Amino acid sequence: MTEAGFQHVRTYIQSGNIILESDSDLEEIRERVHTLIKEKIGADLKMVIKNKNYFEKIVHENPFKEDYLHDRVHVILYQGLIQSLPLEKLKTDYGEEEICVGDYCLYLYLPRTAKQKKLNTNYLEKLFGVVLTMRKLNVVEKLLTK
Repeated sequence: MTEAGFQHVRTYIQSGNIILESDSDLEEIRERVHTLIKEKIGADLKMVIKNKNYFEKIVHENPFKEDYLHDRVHVILYQGLIQSLPLEKLKTDYGEEEICVGDYCLYLYLPRTAKQKKLNTNYLEKLFGVVLTMRKLNVVEKLLTK
C-alpha cells in the first residue's frame, strides 16, 4: 500500500481492516486499494471505505447503551448513504435481535441467546441488493485508537 502512495499503512486483526492516511477522496482510495489488492494477490474483494470522522459519528450515535451488552452491538456499513437503501424492506420484528437505523450505519444488537440469527450481512445484502460489511462496535472503537 505504501508503494501506491498511502502513508502510515497498518492493519487491525485479520478481518480486512486496513488503516491508512491519504489526501485522496474515499472513492479514489477505494478504487486504488481494490486495484492494488487485485493485482498483488488476485482477489476481487468487495470493500467499504470510511474515514475516522465517520467512525467517530458511528460510535457517538450508538443507540444501544446501558441495557445492552456492548460486545453484542454490531454496525452495518454501506459505501453510500445508509438512508438511500430501501429501508422499508426491513421487518419490524426480528425476535431477540434488534436493528436501528442510524444516520451513518445500521446498528444491530445480536444477543447470544437468539435461537436463530436472522440479522446478518448476507441477509441484508440480499434484502437491499448492495454490498455491505459488518463490524462489532468495539472493533470500530479500537480502529479509532490505531
